[in-house]
Amino acid sequence: MDYARLVELYLKYPDRTDFAPERIGDSAIMLYSGAAGLAKARHLLFVTGENLEVEEADNQRIFAVLEALESSRSDEFQGDIQDIEGADDILAASYDDAPIIRLVNSTVIKAVKSGASDIHFEGLTGRFAVRFRIDGKLATIREFPKSLQESVIARIKVMSDLDVAETRKSQDGRINLRIGSRDVDIRVSTVPSVTGEKAVLRILEKSKTMVTLEKTGMPEYMLPDFRKAIKRPNGIILVTGPTGSGKTTTLYSALSEMISDDTNIMTIEDPVEYHMEKITQVQVNRNVDITFASAVRAFLRQDPDVILIGEIRDKETASAAVQAALTGHLVLSTLHTNNAPTAVARMLDMDVEPFLLSSALVTVIGQRLVRKLCPHCKKPVQTEQYVYDFFEPAGRLPEITYEPVGCDECMHTGFTGRIGVFEMVNVTDGIRRLINSKADASEIAAEAFKSGYRPFVYHGYELVGSGATCAGEIVAVIGAK
Repeated sequence: MDYARLVELYLKYPDRTDFAPERIGDSAIMLYSGAAGLAKARHLLFVTGENLEVEEADNQRIFAVLEALESSRSDEFQGDIQDIEGADDILAASYDDAPIIRLVNSTVIKAVKSGASDIHFEGLTGRFAVRFRIDGKLATIREFPKSLQESVIARIKVMSDLDVAETRKSQDGRINLRIGSRDVDIRVSTVPSVTGEKAVLRILEKSKTMVTLEKTGMPEYMLPDFRKAIKRPNGIILVTGPTGSGKTTTLYSALSEMISDDTNIMTIEDPVEYHMEKITQVQVNRNVDITFASAVRAFLRQDPDVILIGEIRDKETASAAVQAALTGHLVLSTLHTNNAPTAVARMLDMDVEPFLLSSALVTVIGQRLVRKLCPHCKKPVQTEQYVYDFFEPAGRLPEITYEPVGCDECMHTGFTGRIGVFEMVNVTDGIRRLINSKADASEIAAEAFKSGYRPFVYHGYELVGSGATCAGEIVAVIGAK
């Protein structure tokens, strides 16, 4: 059978993640995974009247075939624009006659394949754009006619069980997908704007490999102190930073070192980003009153040793975390602050009593993410004076540092992947006295410096000096010394 014809028939199936045709010369072989995949493959061959070879394959191989098929069809929508514009009622459309469905599906698959963390579907003046956030930076992937905007946003709403008819207010939803061997959880947010509704999809890949503490980029001189902190029987360990700075990844890297048969670890998250064995993981569900604070109170009746709280964002959660720490449990959580020393002020702003906080708080980590220079194309440059001045507190940089260029390996961005920039405050007796007196962040930072605290610029200095990243990245993410 002609391979192109078989692919054409195969693509008519709305759920094609567990079987696929693979090319052998000009012909094809049907791959399948599990009983469901075998049934679909045999059905397709039955309706086509063909007698092709059928072979069992693992999910990774099928996913690779699916990615190749979708990539080869990346220009399909350019030629099918008239068909897409005619698919106004996508609720009534089938997979055969709704190219909008294929557009959304292929966009999600491409985003997962590219390692994007977010997909932005947004209206512009006279056009409609799709942008991916890769390594923390947005890039426009494709632009379409403005007439597609309503249909695409409506399709996304259908997938995430949102109200398609409601276009005047923001909505939040969720999509759970299995793409090949990958379990993907997508958080959907829509907002009305003057250029039409905008949808942002946050991609969380549940099956992604857990990183170790070393792989997070935490400097070697911090690792012993951090490992000592997570071996304590009680107290609070906080990781601070803006949204998307890798805080949860760092905490789970710590949990991976704490898992054992004699330790009861419980987490409450929104959503659960990593799935791990031997850990009880609970997801926030406000519809049934499962919040961060209520879950922590319930955990205390479950004989926990370690509790991970996805985020401390209000007085009730902060109070529950402190009480758990003071009653003999180790609590790990995240907090949104600009740096580690300001975490104390943030907790006090949430009406935590200073004497309770000073007794419970053990360690605060500050974290940012910077893009790593592409090793294939980075170029050496003469270090400029403003770079010397910026990193002066940490030391003098080499005369030669590196800057991004761009090549095929890094999609012409000059960067591949990201690495953490860290700072750490270990709470000493001096810092406890300052907390009790409600001292400001600058006083806490000065006291912490005496016992080994070094701000972001010190770790940034190491990364720039080693050629892992460029000075511009460090300046962009930490802003000031």
